[in-house]
Amino acid sequence: MFRFCFVLLFITTLASCGKKFKIDGMTSVSSLDGKMLFVKILSGDQLVNLDSAEVIHGYFQMEGKVDSVVLASLYMDDECIMPLVLEEGNIKIEINNVGISIKGTPLNDSFNRFIEDKTAIDDKAYEVEREESRMIMDGIDINTVQTEIDKQRTAVAQQMDNLVKAFIQENYENVLGPGVFIMIGNSLPYPFLTPMMEEIVNEAPKTFKDNYLIKNYIALAQKYKDGVLN
Repeated sequence: MFRFCFVLLFITTLASCGKKFKIDGMTSVSSLDGKMLFVKILSGDQLVNLDSAEVIHGYFQMEGKVDSVVLASLYMDDECIMPLVLEEGNIKIEINNVGISIKGTPLNDSFNRFIEDKTAIDDKAYEVEREESRMIMDGIDINTVQTEIDKQRTAVAQQMDNLVKAFIQENYENVLGPGVFIMIGNSLPYPFLTPMMEEIVNEAPKTFKDNYLIKNYIALAQKYKDGVLN
């Protein structure tokens, strides 16, 4: 159900003046009644709870204030289930058996559309694997199967790269650009820059490159490339 929480991030914009947020949540998953949900950010090397709420009859509410727009995470007990943007306004969270939607504010709306598009491409990738099994079961020549499936896998992978690159570039100047870049990086087996990630960095404005998380990730990737951390 929850497929996109690779790492908890604490990324803020440069703006400051106190952002009040309110979260109204609902769920149709009856097993969540009585569960505790938390909104957490990383302060230094410590996780900090900004607020928490118990799910009661399918509903929960949280609110708080942050100095700047923050990319935080929604936790259920000790499990990170979804990133979200804490920005001024009313944030609507819906949890069902299919997944989670987080909407109601500009950046959360944008991020939610990205997650929906990513999920659709993930589903395509799954269908490619099923198609391979069907072709083999139908007795199609294995070389023909391999050629066709490799072509489909390449096409789906390119769609995913295009989606991620376009989204990060559209959000270079806010928390979502660096946030998604680091999430993608942390989904890899070790820090390195894929060709797509290199393109993103090379085409990025100075503000993106100077983000401390981006700089740290690039430095780690370079150390692995040089064999320093192998």
